[in-house]
Amino acid sequence: MTVGERGRVLIVDDEQLIRQGIKHYLNWEQEGFEIVGEAPNGIEALELIERKHPHIIITDIVMPIMDGEELTRIVKDRYPEIEVIILSSFGEFDYVRSTFQSGVVDYILKPKLESKGLLKALKAAAERIPSLQMMDKQVSADLSVGQIIKKLIAGYEVNFDVEKISEVFPYRNFCLLGVVLQTGETELPNPIKGKFEDELGLEDYSFHFDQTSVLVNGDDFSKLIECVRQLGESMEGYGFALSETFTDLSQLALIYKESLEKLLNYRFYFSEQNLLMKEDLPYPEPQRDSFNLDWFTGEFKRKNFEGAFKYLQEHVSALSNCYTLDVYDYKSFIGNIVFNITVLLGNMEYNAKELDHAKYSYFKSIEEAQTATEAKNQLNKFITEAKQCISSSQNHLDNQNMKKLLEFIKDHYTEPLTLTDVAKHFHFNPSYLSSYFSTHNSEGFIEYLNRIRIEEASKLLVEGKVTISEISGMVGYSDHSYFCKVFKKVTGLSPSQYRRKQNTR
Repeated sequence: MTVGERGRVLIVDDEQLIRQGIKHYLNWEQEGFEIVGEAPNGIEALELIERKHPHIIITDIVMPIMDGEELTRIVKDRYPEIEVIILSSFGEFDYVRSTFQSGVVDYILKPKLESKGLLKALKAAAERIPSLQMMDKQVSADLSVGQIIKKLIAGYEVNFDVEKISEVFPYRNFCLLGVVLQTGETELPNPIKGKFEDELGLEDYSFHFDQTSVLVNGDDFSKLIECVRQLGESMEGYGFALSETFTDLSQLALIYKESLEKLLNYRFYFSEQNLLMKEDLPYPEPQRDSFNLDWFTGEFKRKNFEGAFKYLQEHVSALSNCYTLDVYDYKSFIGNIVFNITVLLGNMEYNAKELDHAKYSYFKSIEEAQTATEAKNQLNKFITEAKQCISSSQNHLDNQNMKKLLEFIKDHYTEPLTLTDVAKHFHFNPSYLSSYFSTHNSEGFIEYLNRIRIEEASKLLVEGKVTISEISGMVGYSDHSYFCKVFKKVTGLSPSQYRRKQNTR
């Protein structure tokens, strides 16, 4: 059956999950298309266009650095032959309308994105490209080795020529090597490919390179393992996972899904190991306890912040060893706890405005974390900031409370005032108030009360209008002798000595 050129498709979206979802919506080759690259923003997309020459671009409308609207305008200006399909959310139609003026072929609402609608838009785009003369939905049965491998990995049954495959892969064993790329990269860099080809060579191994993985054919993989470990040490920022050995190429999908993909996901928890293999996984698998949110919230509300934060950090550290935990669930837990702490502090009337604003930055950093260590570090950073918020707010709150206490004493010092009276008025426990007063003031409750009373008594003694015994009662002392004793302790003079000394000046 006659088939025209395959439609080369470039995916542009700042959300990796969306890009991955689009890649798995269709059997692209069967429908006459192939994905030639992906980018998180318009700037990187323009760089890929120069190298990959796509026929069709599927792009999000709202992205950082350069959005889909600007990307579409530039593409249509520089590459008018390229067709553009827009992805948008419900509230973005004003942006979408402007892209239609630039000549986009169609738009798809993200919440309604599914394979049927995507394929319809792709075919509509392909019909506007003369070089894509697709006569049928199916592709030629005469597949290249690369196409066979892609279809096998995707889980399709493929009738391939064993002799043809043996020419490319002459050795008895296979394994799959997955590579965790650096942020922004979409395919294996040439230094990695060159390392394999130059150091391992065709005498020991045969390779097929995909965007992020390598199918390796050989008899003994010990030399490969050593080479990969050296790569991991010399090329910072890259990680590797190696599947178990298999002999039948038809097992490719099973090995990819059940071995390599799992190991690549587990690498999130084993970031210190540059190469992860099945034998590296701890056995038995660590068990994870559930997080007692009610207890945590209760301790927080009781202001046992140290105990609550310690429990949280210990739980996350334990969670970081549970390598089969879905990465999304791990990140979601940390993101949710950041949100809950921020809300709790706000409800407890702490000044958490800066923390509330910063939480969105933490959400993004946690979502983008490549390892459990990175995500945990973001949580620890947040906890440090939360403690600073608590401390500064607590100091402010303590200052306000102390000010109220001191003002109350000044207003009521003439009364038979006791620590219990003040504690009752402010709903404090008397022993706690005594400790609180001493901690947040330069002198204790009794010392402060006596000082205020003696200062007032001194003023009255200087005025000389009332007797010393009358002054004693006026400043709150029911016992005259006790008043004289306290007065001398504070001023160094008895009330009568103080009066005589002041009158002689």
